[in-house]
Amino acid sequence: MRKLTAVEVKELNLLKHYRIIRKWACKKYDLNDADLELLMYLDCLELFTKQDFKMGVYSYSWDNRRWNRLLKEDWIVVWRRRNRTTQKYHIYKASFKFKRLLNRMYRIMLGEEDIPEIKTNGIPSYSDKVLKVAIKNLNKDKKR
Repeated sequence: MRKLTAVEVKELNLLKHYRIIRKWACKKYDLNDADLELLMYLDCLELFTKQDFKMGVYSYSWDNRRWNRLLKEDWIVVWRRRNRTTQKYHIYKASFKFKRLLNRMYRIMLGEEDIPEIKTNGIPSYSDKVLKVAIKNLNKDKKR
């Protein structure tokens, strides 16, 4: 596999609309920013332990319930269970559900897919209205 240079990555404009795409993903899938970025970090590790998770959490906001919530909502799955003799701890990986979300975010960043319009129930908040306008502008930008 060929290694990309910094100039080539910049020319892809991947980070141009990252904030809007991240906000959309967090709103649609009921995640917060720290959860999404932590899952991206863990996905790069491929297989990880709970200790790896704890090391990754240091740079994000404190959330005592994050581990249990991500497991319960199937963002993290057990890859190998411990058996108390040879395997002393579980090994985890990012779930297929998260990998689909991440691939969709990459397709949106590359301009291969547009973000669907957000539908709000009831009275939309100011931030919902601002995000809706930003999504429209992102979808119009075909040079992503």
